[in-house]
Amino acid sequence: MLARIACILVSNGLVWKHQRHFGIGALRKLGMRNKGMERGIQTEARYLVEFFRSKDGRAVDPSFPIVHAVSNVICAVVFGHRFSLEDETFCQLIEAFSCMVAFANSYFHYVCELLPWVAELLPGPQLKASYSCEFIRSFIRQEIKTHRERGKIGEPEDFIDLYLDQIEKTKNIPNSTYDEDNMVQSVFDLFLGGSETTATTLRWALLYMMAYPDVQEKVQKELDAVLSPSHLVCYEDRKRLPYTNAVIHEILRFGSIVLITIPRQAVKDTTVLGYGLPKGTLIMANIDSTLFDPEYWETPHQFNPGHFLDKDGNFVTREAFLAFSAGHRVCLGEVLAKMELFIIFCSLLKAFKFTPPEGVKEVNTEVIFGGTMKPHPYKLCAVPR
Repeated sequence: MLARIACILVSNGLVWKHQRHFGIGALRKLGMRNKGMERGIQTEARYLVEFFRSKDGRAVDPSFPIVHAVSNVICAVVFGHRFSLEDETFCQLIEAFSCMVAFANSYFHYVCELLPWVAELLPGPQLKASYSCEFIRSFIRQEIKTHRERGKIGEPEDFIDLYLDQIEKTKNIPNSTYDEDNMVQSVFDLFLGGSETTATTLRWALLYMMAYPDVQEKVQKELDAVLSPSHLVCYEDRKRLPYTNAVIHEILRFGSIVLITIPRQAVKDTTVLGYGLPKGTLIMANIDSTLFDPEYWETPHQFNPGHFLDKDGNFVTREAFLAFSAGHRVCLGEVLAKMELFIIFCSLLKAFKFTPPEGVKEVNTEVIFGGTMKPHPYKLCAVPR
């Protein structure tokens, strides 16, 4: 089902080229590489810190506040505004996305993809996911309508404004792929791709900090040594925080939340490792195999930030680090995701020590298998430092 509604993620040909090119340009114009985007992330990090502080160290499930914070970053980019934690419509939007993702992660979804007749016998789960999808699309169309009525053509403030401008500029061009349907799907893709994966990675990040308290302590020692208590974390700080940067990259590697890439298609007859692939062959790359390859990683099945540090403690990149895929279809929001992970992770670790609730003897780091590899539901205590 998800494959049939994605525009940037799984389309190909002219539609993919146009929509991806526009998406990259729009994100750059909106500040993906400058202070504008960073300020939005810092705002959400602050709200997240305030949420945990309000719990006074009591055990809490971090899932919803994390999803709320990450989703609001995308909302600011796409819609031009954020939503409060109490906003009922926004809560319904997040719930709808969660329902869709849960269906996509379920074994039932994979069975339906292989045996479509199963969905006809047991339509309930697929119908629920379809209703969620339609709710999201209706929400996006309402936002587009509001933007049209606001009349910001020529003065774009967000992704929808930029797309409406693009529709106007290309309305007389034959074969233009810029229309409202593709805009809805592009917004859908940005929201799905920009919230689900980053939120899941942050959930793994806090879980690993509880599971590896020695790592958490080293991160906090580095943060304390480099950043003043009043310092507002910015992405540029990563250059002064090599160990913390290495920990974040190791979370991405070890968490490996997407095992297999979105399907690709061979555009011509080719040969890979001696195997002939005719033009049109669907290809699904196993990213997980590179992230755990013993030829490239010293201790692939251990959580080891040293994978991203040289002998002098400097941060180093690794050729086999393909957490965001590679090639022309590398993740559109890689830079945004890295900014979010760094700023939110550092802001939280500056403010709190994360510990398991009283009575929890062992942290469960096993995965729930699906389209994205999620941790089992858990609670934590955010103890103010």
